[in-house]
Amino acid sequence: MKTFDHLSVIGLREWVALPELGVAGLRAKIDTGASTSSLHATEIEPFERNGEGWVRFNAHLGSVVQLRHRRCEAPLVAMKTIKSSNGHAQVRYTICTPLALGGRVWHVEFTLACRKAMRYRLLLGSKALVAGQWVVDPGATYVQNKPEFPVTIPSTTGVA
Repeated sequence: MKTFDHLSVIGLREWVALPELGVAGLRAKIDTGASTSSLHATEIEPFERNGEGWVRFNAHLGSVVQLRHRRCEAPLVAMKTIKSSNGHAQVRYTICTPLALGGRVWHVEFTLACRKAMRYRLLLGSKALVAGQWVVDPGATYVQNKPEFPVTIPSTTGVA
């Protein structure tokens, strides 16, 4: 049997924080079948700041029962075409922001999408898992502790 000492274990669902967006206590669904990570966002407005592309949006953080949101701004990384599991293609705004999970913090690219029909407001895809050096135990949930807030963001991190 192979073991990987540099990797840590997470479950199918974990608590995360997005410190640069001021978001803590967000439940994430871990999805190894998705390449890209996704954040539930509405009222998405692109704009320019100092000649650079930015995007302003409402990040939805609560559950269907307990709704809450936060108005956020982030640099625009790209516009990506994402194909869903049923073959439907959609062009989405993409941002990159630090994500805290357990004791780790690293930069992750998120597409902004309406996930109101989904149980989890944040989906963590395989690119983020590889960059964060995580392996998934599909029989476990909430293996890691909730990230402490505020989170210290490392100055040099990889992008997933």
